[in-house]
Amino acid sequence: MLLVIDAGNTNVVFAVHDAEKWRGVWRITMQAQRTSDEYAVWLLALLRTQGLSPADVKGAVIGTVVPAALYHLRTLCRQWFAVEPLLASARLDWGFSILVDNPDEVGVDRLLNGLAAHHNYGGPLTVIDFGTATTFDVVDREGSYCGGVIAPGINLSVEALHQAAARLPRIGIGRPVGDSAIGRNTVSAMRSGVFWGYVGLIEGIVERIRREVGPMKVLATGGLAPLFSEGTAIFDHVDSMLTLNGLRLLAGRNPLPKLTVERDFLTEG
Repeated sequence: MLLVIDAGNTNVVFAVHDAEKWRGVWRITMQAQRTSDEYAVWLLALLRTQGLSPADVKGAVIGTVVPAALYHLRTLCRQWFAVEPLLASARLDWGFSILVDNPDEVGVDRLLNGLAAHHNYGGPLTVIDFGTATTFDVVDREGSYCGGVIAPGINLSVEALHQAAARLPRIGIGRPVGDSAIGRNTVSAMRSGVFWGYVGLIEGIVERIRREVGPMKVLATGGLAPLFSEGTAIFDHVDSMLTLNGLRLLAGRNPLPKLTVERDFLTEG
């Protein structure tokens, strides 16, 4: 049983895989200083709903773009599951080349998406991840990571619009009613600008990438991927589990570290 932890800027996703299927996937808001004990109270209760206990977990892998959260997540694995987690980094065995100037600068979530996307769908391809930032990551036919594009995330753009313009309200993100781009009131005009603006951004950047690398598949992941798939036919696949599957595959390629300190009080859930 593998505990998989994907810690992003907005949420932390915990999942358990039993070597055949996912037994549970749960998310909590990212708070970098949330302690290991706080995580444990929440996570152990959710594990019990699936008939699982900490003793069932035999390994763990963590991927995070929030360094400040790593200490507490690693402590969670050590103190509550008695395992030393594998930490995703560019220096591990990915099974492909990272063709950028400085591999250590690449967010591990982007490498994980590329790993899972190529494994599941083949290349060449571009993965679009609708997260705190909207990222475009290019993988070639052999699976090598070739770089990508980083744009502001949708939620960041909406919040910036509200904060910078005194008379513009904070709005929820959604598809405008109908296909008209012209809003008849402030909220519908803002919603149209956000939705169709990002559809245009997606299609425009993908077209420019295709001019450089040729024909390719386009995958979407992240919480808002299903919403934007309603506004464009550019996606070949929408896969919400891409990053988690990347972590699972990475753990399968690399030896899991051994816990060096025995803690006999960790045998009970």
